[in-house]
Amino acid sequence: MSRQMVRPGGRSARVQASVHAAVRELTSEVGRDALTVPMIAARAGVTPSTVYRRWGDLQELLSDVAVERLRPETAPGDHGTLPLDLMAWAEQFLDEMSSPAGRAYVRDALLGDPDGGNAGQCSAYAAEQIDAILTRATGRGEEAPDVETVMDHVVAPLMYRILFRPDGLDAAYARRLVTALLGARGR
Repeated sequence: MSRQMVRPGGRSARVQASVHAAVRELTSEVGRDALTVPMIAARAGVTPSTVYRRWGDLQELLSDVAVERLRPETAPGDHGTLPLDLMAWAEQFLDEMSSPAGRAYVRDALLGDPDGGNAGQCSAYAAEQIDAILTRATGRGEEAPDVETVMDHVVAPLMYRILFRPDGLDAAYARRLVTALLGARGR
């Protein structure tokens, strides 16, 4: 388990929270490219050695902050049917991830991630949201694909387009992916 996935308690949790807050504040004040570990440490009220000991370097810290920022804040909305739920979620996912902030967080999450743990955590966030949608659908008696199928047919193409081919990417594209997935299942 990577350092980033550990949920620390006590002083460690306070240090993480204050350092994360310092990164967010300073990013909005001076910009991401101007950040330094000493600047972040001073704002957070810790020593630079505390930051280096915990995160290793600035990129790993930015990666840790990015993974936390990519964590969904709410459960996916209930719109009454699987197609509506999945379309609304895909549109929101696209909107959040393709925004300048979302793209920066994705980039940072991956850059400071030598073991792939952050990428796995970001993927797990999406999978958890999709699982909630699919579980709700089956609870309503709807036939639903499995989580991996949705990841492969909706999330993967969205992320590829966000990262490598963002031109012309819009909510209609997200809806077409969901329609193609659910249509392929006999709907």
